[in-house]
Amino acid sequence: MLRLAAFAVTSALAAAAAGPLPPLPLGRLLSTSPDRLTVTVSDTGNRLVDGDYRLECRPVGGDHPEAEKACARLEQFAKEGKDPFAPEPKRQLCTFQDGGRATARVTGTWHGQKVDSTFRRRNGCDISRWNDLEPVLPSARS
Repeated sequence: MLRLAAFAVTSALAAAAAGPLPPLPLGRLLSTSPDRLTVTVSDTGNRLVDGDYRLECRPVGGDHPEAEKACARLEQFAKEGKDPFAPEPKRQLCTFQDGGRATARVTGTWHGQKVDSTFRRRNGCDISRWNDLEPVLPSARS
C-alpha cells in the first residue's frame, strides 16, 4: 500500500513539473459552433461579383449568393480532413499561366479555427486552389 501511495505522489509531482498538456487538435473535428466567414472579392472584371459577402454555415445564412452550395463544399473539405484555407506549399512546381487579377480574401472562423487566407490567380497552382474552393469563391473561369 505504501508503494502505491508513493507511486501516486511521484506521478503527480512529475506531471506538475512537466506543465500542462498541450490542447488536443480536436477543434475542427468536434466543433459545433457555427462557421462565420467574410469573403472579399476584387478585380474579377465583373462588378456584380466583386464585393464583400458573409457566409455562415451550421446553420446556413449570410448574404453569400450561393450560401448552401458554399457550405456544402466546405463540409466536403471537412469530411475529407482537408483545410481549404491552408497556405500553398512554398516549394512546388506551378505552370506559368495568368488567371487574371482576381483576388479574394477569406477571414473568420471555420470549424473552430481562425481563418485569414488570400487567393489569387497568378499561376497554375493559384488557379487550381481558387477553382477548388468554388462556389465559396466565385467562378473566375473564362
